[in-house]
Amino acid sequence: MFEPHEFNKNILRAYDIRGIVKETLNSIDAERLGNIFASSFRNESKKIIVCRDGRLSSPDLVKSLKKGLLESGADVIDIGLGPSPMLYYAANHLKSDGAIMVTGSHNPSNHNGFKIMKGTVPFFGDDISDIGLRGLNSDWSYSLGSSKNYYIEDEYIKTLLESTKINNLKKNIKVVWDPGNGAAGDIIKKLVRCLPGEHILINEDIDGSFPAHHPDPTDPKNLEELISIVKNNNFDVGVAFDGDGDRLGLVSGKGNIIWGDQIVALLSQEVLKDHPNSPIIADVKASQTLFNEIKRLGGIPVMWKTGHSFIKSKMKEISSPLAGEMSGHIFFSDRYYGYDDGIYAALRVLELICDNYSLDDFLNSLPKTFSTQEIKINCPDEVKFSIIKDLSLLLDKAGLIVNKIDGLRVQKDSGWWLLRASNTQAVLVARIEADSQDSLNKLQEELSYYLKKFDLSLK
Repeated sequence: MFEPHEFNKNILRAYDIRGIVKETLNSIDAERLGNIFASSFRNESKKIIVCRDGRLSSPDLVKSLKKGLLESGADVIDIGLGPSPMLYYAANHLKSDGAIMVTGSHNPSNHNGFKIMKGTVPFFGDDISDIGLRGLNSDWSYSLGSSKNYYIEDEYIKTLLESTKINNLKKNIKVVWDPGNGAAGDIIKKLVRCLPGEHILINEDIDGSFPAHHPDPTDPKNLEELISIVKNNNFDVGVAFDGDGDRLGLVSGKGNIIWGDQIVALLSQEVLKDHPNSPIIADVKASQTLFNEIKRLGGIPVMWKTGHSFIKSKMKEISSPLAGEMSGHIFFSDRYYGYDDGIYAALRVLELICDNYSLDDFLNSLPKTFSTQEIKINCPDEVKFSIIKDLSLLLDKAGLIVNKIDGLRVQKDSGWWLLRASNTQAVLVARIEADSQDSLNKLQEELSYYLKKFDLSLK
């Protein structure tokens, strides 16, 4: 009988494992994860791919993870340093039994964690919870595995290019790229050499301390440098990524931010030409404008749960060619594998920019709405889900129309408001959208009224 291992309960999240290094997450957690995951395979052969991002803690965590995998009989293929989409590509290309990415994604530099696949599908939900139970029950075995390194970066880049209509790219396109010192940096350096046009790279060197800015392109302050360079140099577009390269941030030639739901609306134009009457998925935080636009373009709008694992699973279930989230995760099964890849999504956006059509033209074509972006309300992990549960009862009692797919999306004639518990951070996430500024103010007041019942506020 092995010594039981207790994972901090706050790191076992809905679609990955994530915590603060040396506080809630350590090398023993990584080793035991390796033991438990490798032991979960019944077949004799268990080929498991590992990859890591550029965080300062990632080399030690991947070393411990590999030790656990090897001790429990896995044949480990280490593809080195790279973005999460490269791991997803490797899992599909090499047909592995499992894959684990060591990454803290868009979280602060002292955070880290693990994104897990079994075969080519996400490992999440009850599977993550089961890891905790198996740790407590010492439920893993020991046997001898093997290890080898495999360089896949060039194969990944080749696939990115082959899945893109590169000949359709505007020959004089001008692009600013900001990997944000994240794991996509080395790939972007190589990729732009194969593209037409003029390219400027900023913050392209991988640095786990993230000296330029926080690696989250959904926060406008992290796009300030990118916006400035795009506008001052009269470029067509600015492209940004998060810490592990699966999220896309976009800036137009005039310096306007194109948000995640707007990116999906943009990409839906071409995808639905090739796949008419297909379902297009967006998360509960997305604008009603997006769902209306999908319908206008001849698609079937599908609102679903926030989270890359939930979205990928839903895509497979309903054969959706395109999906996206407000967070900038964009998923393609059209010409691609059906996972979130910020780099590939960027290339698909570049396909759409031409001499007589800009991202600003696209933004101007969308109906005018009044909305907030994501509002993050600090809330301890221990209580955030219970608040949503208690609020749900209050809203039902008030007779409001509520979509409960993920959190609480309250629908009114003039717009909607959303409150949900984040699965990656100790926050509640709110968003509000309305048909006028006056309506927006009223919806804000209503949400504030309910938040006060839990000693919370929007500010």
